[in-house]
Amino acid sequence: MSVYLVTWDLNYQKANYNQARQNLIDHLSQYDHIKDPGLDSVWFISSSATADELHTDIQDRIDADDTLMVTKLANGQHQGWLNKDTWTWINARL
Repeated sequence: MSVYLVTWDLNYQKANYNQARQNLIDHLSQYDHIKDPGLDSVWFISSSATADELHTDIQDRIDADDTLMVTKLANGQHQGWLNKDTWTWINARL
């Protein structure tokens, strides 16, 4: 299993923004994950999939004018200012 940082930005000008956002959150919730309370559109996901596979799976659920980034975290190669529970979750999976 690997831990990925997944961040997105949906085009807020579209008419169905709220529903599109909820649909994406519902989809992401299928994965083992944690969301840091200080980061709105950033989730950490644990999966045996590759970054490409996760990207494709998530990209299929957003529009072409939305943005998405999936990055694999490496043990000892990440740093930041996050909630303690978020760090505990990440470090337990790396």
